[in-house]
Amino acid sequence: MRILLVEDHTELQRWLAKALRDAHLTVECADNGADADALLHTQEYALVILDLTLPRMDGLDVLKRLRARGGPRGKTPVLILTARGGLEDRVQGLNLGADDYLAKPFELVELEARVKALLRRGQGNEALVYHCGELAFDTVARAFTYYGAPLALTPREHAVLEALITRSGRAVAKEKLFDEVFALADDANLDAIELYIHRVRKKLDSGQPGAAAISTLRGIGYLLQPRDPA
Repeated sequence: MRILLVEDHTELQRWLAKALRDAHLTVECADNGADADALLHTQEYALVILDLTLPRMDGLDVLKRLRARGGPRGKTPVLILTARGGLEDRVQGLNLGADDYLAKPFELVELEARVKALLRRGQGNEALVYHCGELAFDTVARAFTYYGAPLALTPREHAVLEALITRSGRAVAKEKLFDEVFALADDANLDAIELYIHRVRKKLDSGQPGAAAISTLRGIGYLLQPRDPA
């Protein structure tokens, strides 16, 4: 899941981005409102974490413009994160369409809990636990298990497998995987996906009944499904 973090305080932005990436989320950052507005106009995110006091465009204006666009992008969940914790600011933000509000200073565990809640809410009626054979992904804990044991994955391996298991049985285009695994600022090209597919395949190759397997559908993308016992 890709998150946009809009925060102009450099150290805080770096700290938050690391914490979110450690939670297996793909994070893109903006340090001013104008850049955030441009990204939200062209990119899709599962969540926006938005500071209010920003250079070039105030956070409330970013929020107002996002909601005014309508469509799926206009419904992106927004968590306001700001030192402007007065009642009037909170009410204004919520009235403009913010989904949650967290005042600085805050505890990281509370931020993580609110992020998980908003991501879970954004999934609507989708399953909280996805299965493919003996592979399972818990969307609340954001963790994979395989044959009942934790599956060790790097953050990008995790992102690849999450994109596949949440669409288990359906082909996922290479370009779609790239968008969900890499942030815009990452120095990577489309072929990097093949490397991570190869690594994840090796970790799934158990040779046991109930194994999950990734198939390459030439010209279409990749497909995760239980391995054929035959």
